Amino acid sequence: MVIAYRMIVLFLLFIVIWCALDDEDRYLQATAALVAIPLILRVLMIK
Repeated sequence: MVIAYRMIVLFLLFIVIWCALDDEDRYLQATAALVAIPLILRVLMIK
C-alpha cells in the first residue's frame, strides 16, 4: 500500500515539476515550487 501511495505522489510530483519547467511564468513556477515541496517530503515519508 505504501508503494502505491508513493507512486501516486511521484506521478503528481512529476506533473508539477514538468508544468513548472515548461512555462515561462514566474508566478506559476513559484506556485509549483510551493506545491512540490510537500510532495517531495511525502515521497521521502517525512512529516
